[in-house]
Amino acid sequence: MAMIEITKEVYRPFEDKMKKTVLVLQENYNAIRAGRANPKVLDRLMIDYYGVQTPINQVANIQVPEARLITITPWDPSTLKLIERAIQASDLGINPANDGRMLRLSFPALTEERRKDLVKSVHKYAEESRVAVRNVRREAIDKYRAHLKKKEITEDSMTEFEKGIQDLTDHYIADIDKHTVDKEKDLMEI
Repeated sequence: MAMIEITKEVYRPFEDKMKKTVLVLQENYNAIRAGRANPKVLDRLMIDYYGVQTPINQVANIQVPEARLITITPWDPSTLKLIERAIQASDLGINPANDGRMLRLSFPALTEERRKDLVKSVHKYAEESRVAVRNVRREAIDKYRAHLKKKEITEDSMTEFEKGIQDLTDHYIADIDKHTVDKEKDLMEI
């Protein structure tokens, strides 16, 4: 029976999961609208395009001509109403202006109360991400404790592994905290 060596490769699957958690957090933060027009807020909105759920950015040209305005020009004019309904049904809180050819989304300045609500969402996403990263750490340690019980690794190797996985966890939680501070600063900016 071969002993398991603690190398950088051992950490890779767990690090990939932690990285993915941070990427999901960034996507969630991109979907939260600040006071400026950001086309990423539309990334999650889908329409039923010929029986297939399709993202709006795949059926229309999306532009930001001004700081607080997004224009959406569908390539197929028949989708204009579908896009308009999807935006109205979303949690964006914006009513699109339809001129028959394109939609205009005008982003009003956020009220203080709305900013605070969005900051709460930011913190909720951050905490969910921290928990996900810690769960990856727990999964990793549980896996290697099983190896220890089977005598496939030594006590010293287990201690080294636990320190390494804790360092990774600390790194990704610090990354989450940095993104959270940046997004909060972005939201509270007037």
